[in-house]
Amino acid sequence: MGIWEHRGKVAMISVGHAPVDRRWDENLEHSLGAYSIIAAKDALEQAGLTLDDVDGVVSAPGPLGSRWDRPYFDAPYDSEDGISLVTAEWLSKNLGLKNVKWVSSEAADSARAICVASQAIGEGLCSVCLVLYPTGNLAGRYRHEMDNMVRGNAVWRNPWAWTGITATAYTFQQYCQKYGSNHDRMAPFVVNLRANGRMFPYGYYAQHPEAPLTEEDYLTSRWVCKPMCLHDADRPVNTSTCFLMTSAAKAKDTKQKPVYVINHNNSSFRVRSTIETLEEREQFCDAHARRMYEGTGWKPSDIDVFNPYDGYPLFTQHYFESYGWHGVGKGEAHDFYAGDISVKGPHPLLSSGGNNGSGRTRCAIFTDSIEQLQDRAGERQVTIKHETAVAGCVLPAGCGWVAFSTSPD
Repeated sequence: MGIWEHRGKVAMISVGHAPVDRRWDENLEHSLGAYSIIAAKDALEQAGLTLDDVDGVVSAPGPLGSRWDRPYFDAPYDSEDGISLVTAEWLSKNLGLKNVKWVSSEAADSARAICVASQAIGEGLCSVCLVLYPTGNLAGRYRHEMDNMVRGNAVWRNPWAWTGITATAYTFQQYCQKYGSNHDRMAPFVVNLRANGRMFPYGYYAQHPEAPLTEEDYLTSRWVCKPMCLHDADRPVNTSTCFLMTSAAKAKDTKQKPVYVINHNNSSFRVRSTIETLEEREQFCDAHARRMYEGTGWKPSDIDVFNPYDGYPLFTQHYFESYGWHGVGKGEAHDFYAGDISVKGPHPLLSSGGNNGSGRTRCAIFTDSIEQLQDRAGERQVTIKHETAVAGCVLPAGCGWVAFSTSPD
């Protein structure tokens, strides 16, 4: 498709966060709606803008697996909106936004919400946009939408677990067989994710400290779906994150250093059979990377900060092998993990801690990219050049990616 037509005309200014809980405690003050208001106001305050400046709102209302089809509690629990999901319409109403002229609640996840907002601002539909991603965790119910899991072809895909788990375990086993590796070689990567996440102040493990994860902890943890162990899956949490995006022209009037959107990409692929193969996953990730490079005009050496999705770390290697980040090629990820991938080292992979290191917010990867480029990452601040960043989520078969730069050019 060539260079994105709005390259450098859209900016990310700030990111607001709410507290991170393990689960919702059925207290309205801790609901996704209440947390979304906290996050939105935080983003505006950081930027030095007001509610009256906002003329657009985008929401990815919340992951399907966190929603709860249930009889409502007594009033005021009379709607799911504001509890297990939060739409752009709900946020606009409950924030008291008076000048909103464009809203969207169709995005599937944080990445694709940023993609939607980037395109909307580029096309002039709005100029100051709140981009919301709430993620809920209702007690005992995450990924338990069973009627959807065993309907149609899912009868064959999901007899023991959700497709994402079984497909990841299956393709990882294929990866190890093809490239001569094994599960134990994942340990340095997952341990480093947790170490980075403990430095990410908006994540679960920073707000609810636990003992640092060790390689022994990882290697001796129980299997979930072999070869996927307990620490190969991120921890569902209850929180909300709000990004503040503007036109490049409007960004000049804000307090924070603008970070410009150079390209965005939203790609979905259909697998040939009931579950993905290694060949398909590598093809999908190659396509993600190719489209991002075409849209930015960049090459692998142009990416400084890299924050690929790691909800299941067993597939993260496909992303940076496809992007060729720091020269890593097919089958070389596990050798790369054995080197220095810490935030202060020469290859600071996922300096955010990602999902695995900070909880299933699906936003740490974007927050960290912005803060790294704004020199506001604190103890996570990388020492390598940090003028560009690429981040994306979620699964290889369906993923949104965004490229950022400190310069609009």
